[in-house]
Amino acid sequence: MPVKPEILNCKMVARSRLFRIEELSLRFSNGEERIYERLASGGSGAVLIVPILDEDTVLLIREYGVGIEGYEIGLPKGRVESGEDILHAANRELMEEVGHGARELKLLKRVSQSPSYMQHHTNIIIAQGLYPETAEGDEPEPLDVVPCSLSDIDNLVASGELTEARSIAALYLARAYLKGDYKPN
Repeated sequence: MPVKPEILNCKMVARSRLFRIEELSLRFSNGEERIYERLASGGSGAVLIVPILDEDTVLLIREYGVGIEGYEIGLPKGRVESGEDILHAANRELMEEVGHGARELKLLKRVSQSPSYMQHHTNIIIAQGLYPETAEGDEPEPLDVVPCSLSDIDNLVASGELTEARSIAALYLARAYLKGDYKPN
């Protein structure tokens, strides 16, 4: 196992309402030094929820993504508030975005995105035993809830309606978990 680089210096070089960019000076075990930039974590991470309605139905949402300048379907997701348990955050986001709560919530996996440039992690949570329940959210417009077949994920991904990598990974993990082919740690 390689020796982790030594952080010689870390400073904030830019900040916006949502993002913070840090510059890190690193020294690697072979003596080489480099400067890296990363999008720093802004808090307690995020949750992405796989709401299972029945044996073969998952509830997705259609919402506007400013990064891609268009509407796309994906799984409900959101920030974990400071001091909030990830399962509580998942159930809250589920109520806000899908209009359901869950009796059973389980962490499937904690994933990173672009680990060379981002400090951010997302907790993939499977939600079962759904019941109708709503909570006030922060979305600027009502979200469209889209029931989809878990057995048809391949076609959904191929259709181009779903391109968000975390949602794709979570759907495949959830399907494997429900089949007994994946066991979370």
